[in-house]
Amino acid sequence: MRIAVVGAGGVGGVLGGLLARSGQEVAFVARGRTLAALRGRGLRVSLPTGTFEVRPAAAEDPAAIGLADAVLVAVKSWQVREIAPSLRPLVGPGTVVVPLQNGVTAAEELAAALGDGPVVGGMCWVLAWQEEPGAVRSTGVPLRVVVGERAGGAAPRLAPLAAALREAGVDAEVSADVRAALWEKFAFIDPVGSVGAVTRAPVGVVRSLPETRALLEAAVAEVERLARAHGVALPADAVARTLARVDALPPDGTASMQRDVQAGRRSELDEQTGAVVALAGAAGVPVPVHRFLLAALLPQERQARAAAAAPGPG
Repeated sequence: MRIAVVGAGGVGGVLGGLLARSGQEVAFVARGRTLAALRGRGLRVSLPTGTFEVRPAAAEDPAAIGLADAVLVAVKSWQVREIAPSLRPLVGPGTVVVPLQNGVTAAEELAAALGDGPVVGGMCWVLAWQEEPGAVRSTGVPLRVVVGERAGGAAPRLAPLAAALREAGVDAEVSADVRAALWEKFAFIDPVGSVGAVTRAPVGVVRSLPETRALLEAAVAEVERLARAHGVALPADAVARTLARVDALPPDGTASMQRDVQAGRRSELDEQTGAVVALAGAAGVPVPVHRFLLAALLPQERQARAAAAAPGPG
């Protein structure tokens, strides 16, 4: 397959690297120091099983890559709306566009720019991050990707992509209800990221202290109630399954939003904690824990965005 990967951070770098290593034709859309690294020494991927390097094609302008069979969108959630229109040169009549963001709004944002036809639902379970431009690491969590038609039902056009991912060593599934899979992950990643960002503690500490454990459990329950209010068919044991995933994480694990907040970078606060508050308001669902978490994190988030927007010296 010809696969374009948009973003070479943790998720995009690991998936794109594995696909390239397995023989798929992979090209990255990247920029800045990451683009320079990919064009120079290539991409280094470190996994629990070892480290490997590949030298995939890379370009800043999607038009330089051309049509792809599949487009894996792996930028931060807050970047999706901005970059979506620029992805049109990648999309042909048979292209599938797969969002892999944390959150539940990326597919709709891509469809607004690219049309409903090519955009499907997708999510990725992985603990991964960029160590430096052109170098990514994944650890602790088995790599799993779920894709499916946004309206649900059979998705035969996604079978080739799932097969390519499995050949690359990824546990890939085509789901008849990708929306439920997406929200079940959201019930995990949003509370872990939000509570982790407020406490500034790794998950092993958060889940072991009774006070922060209670905060985390309450946040998970709020997302579960919100999903059901929006008609999402979560499993009956969704909360228990989510907490079991939290307990299985490496004790030093942190979510990407927490890492961004602690580093003073712009984070996915609006697309995770803020999205819960906004969607809850529309559905009339009380989410007091998320309102507290959002209020506590907003000052630093605004400061980080102001710093990013400020002109540099000279």
